[in-house]
Amino acid sequence: MVLTLYKLDGSPPARAVMMTIEALGIPDVEFIDVNLLTAEHMTEEFLKINPQHTIPMLKDDDFIIWDSHAINAYLVNKYGENDALYPTDFKKRAQIDQRLHFDSGILFPALRGTLEPVVFGDEKSFRPESLNKIRAAYDFTEKFLTSPYLLGDDVTLADICCVATISSMNLLVPIDDNTYPNVSAWIQRCASKEFYKKANEPGLEQLTQLIKTKCE
Repeated sequence: MVLTLYKLDGSPPARAVMMTIEALGIPDVEFIDVNLLTAEHMTEEFLKINPQHTIPMLKDDDFIIWDSHAINAYLVNKYGENDALYPTDFKKRAQIDQRLHFDSGILFPALRGTLEPVVFGDEKSFRPESLNKIRAAYDFTEKFLTSPYLLGDDVTLADICCVATISSMNLLVPIDDNTYPNVSAWIQRCASKEFYKKANEPGLEQLTQLIKTKCE
C-alpha cells in the first residue's frame, strides 16, 4: 500500500481527511504539503492528476480521488475495521450523507466566502454579510444537534467533516455558549478526541496565524 495525501494543514477539508486517517488508525501515510498561497496546486504536474486543482487529494497506489467527503468515505470503506464512522445501514448512511452535503453546500461555502477576500485578496477585514452567513450556518447546526453528536451518541464522518469547518468558523465568529449551547458542547466533545487533538488543532493554529498576518 502506498497511500499519499496532498494537503495543507490550515485547510478544513484537508484536516477532515487527516482526522479520519487518525481515527481509523491508518499507518504509513505519506503527507505532502501543497501551498495554495504560492500556487503549488496550479503546477503542470499537479494539474495532470487533478484538473480541479483542489486539496485534499488522495493517491492510493494508482487510484486518485479528491474532495474530502469522497476521500473519507473511501477510507472508511477500504481501511476501516468496521463501519462505525460511516454505517452501511442505508438509512443511517443517508443521514450522514445529508450532513456531508450540508458541510459542502452550506458550511464550507460560508467559511470560504468569508476567508477568500482576505486570505487570497487584499481586504483587511471580513465582510459583515459574510459573517452573517456563518451565523446562519450556526443556527442550522444548533437545530441539528439534538444528541451528543450530529447523528446520535457516536462520532461519524458527519461530525469529523463538520467540526473541521465549524472549528475554523469559530476563529472568525466565536461561538457564544448562550446563543449556541448545543454547538458549543458538541465542539468540546469533538475536541476531547485524540484524532481532533492530533489532526485538527495544529491546522487551526496555522489558520489563526495566517488570519492575523493578513488582517494586520
